[in-house]
Amino acid sequence: MKRRVVVTGMGAITPIGNDVESFWNGLKEKKVGIGPITQFDTSEYKAKLAAEVKDFDPKEYMDPKAARRMERFVQFAVAASKGALEMSGLNMEKEDPFRIGVSVGCGIGSLQAMEREYKKLLEKGPGRVNPLLVPLMISNMAAGNVSIQFGLKGKCINVVTACATGTNSIGEAFRSIQYGEADAMVAGGAESSITPIGVAGFTALTALTTSEDPLRASIPFDKDRSGFVMGEGAGVVVLEELEHAIRRGATIYGEVVGYGSTSDAYHITSPAEDGSGAARAMTDAMADAGITAKDLDYINAHGTSTHHNDLFETLAIKAALGDYAKNVKISSTKSMVGHLLGAAGGVEFIACIKSITDGFVHATAGLLEEGEGCDLNYTKGDGVACDVTYAISNSLGFGGHNASILVKKFEA
Repeated sequence: MKRRVVVTGMGAITPIGNDVESFWNGLKEKKVGIGPITQFDTSEYKAKLAAEVKDFDPKEYMDPKAARRMERFVQFAVAASKGALEMSGLNMEKEDPFRIGVSVGCGIGSLQAMEREYKKLLEKGPGRVNPLLVPLMISNMAAGNVSIQFGLKGKCINVVTACATGTNSIGEAFRSIQYGEADAMVAGGAESSITPIGVAGFTALTALTTSEDPLRASIPFDKDRSGFVMGEGAGVVVLEELEHAIRRGATIYGEVVGYGSTSDAYHITSPAEDGSGAARAMTDAMADAGITAKDLDYINAHGTSTHHNDLFETLAIKAALGDYAKNVKISSTKSMVGHLLGAAGGVEFIACIKSITDGFVHATAGLLEEGEGCDLNYTKGDGVACDVTYAISNSLGFGGHNASILVKKFEA
């Protein structure tokens, strides 16, 4: 028998708030966290907007000396993990540390460290490169530092599936607990790639919008969508085996019941045009949970605001849900926080849990008129107060990665 897995903690560092309640209230209020890039001079760049994290001081979350040995994406991961663990009430002094693991992914790692040290290499020679360059830049340092900071000695992994990273990380943590490898897992994603080479690279790929209006930049499913807005941050949750959570009197916020993961085997950047890969991830998640399309109340869409993604994801939802696709509520968190890349799935999973606990589906902010072929209920206008029992979060990544995670309202 597979063990039941529940959510007992959440932590978020986002462009609209540096804790879960601020983030969720921002979503409910349609607060858009997008603005001009402040981290470097964009005068020669076509893309000038990003969704930056504001007012983040790592010293509020960790020892200053430790923070200096972490790049920005790692600091976000540790801060979000701290929030999730505090909410969960897990007391590591009473736990077997080898039964508490980490599955926190990052899609890219530290472009900041690479840029900084490559400049030194060119200007001062190889002898001046920071000895810590490698452990600063590699993407697994989010998981590694979370493990170190909180004494978590169980399974510690870093899933890298581009923009599906956060969802795959939570899904693999779910499986680890289901099959007895851990009693609890700290899981999610972190990213911080708003740098000159990061923005230049995505711009060269024509993936980023060149809009300079923050309210008309990230507009998933809209006829005027023109690319995504790069965001940054972290979303981390504590997943726990049900009986373990009950024994220690934990508050349970939801239950993870399904996970699907597929590959398009099609193209390095474009989703499969018929949406078949993403559709299969959704149907696999529903089959894992033992539900049908008619049980589903809400889909947190990948919804990037690129032409291809939004159209092909719409086709995927139709393929997965059939005639019921028009009845389910859909929205895109990226309409307010931009695209957090490897962290996107983490914060969007939290949005699903909050939708369940609060009985509310947030709007797709900025959506005025649906684009051609985008003909589902994307929660245009205002959010909707409604009962949410089952919610699914979709993530699609460059390379053809598709991941869907399915959560439900907890019932003992």
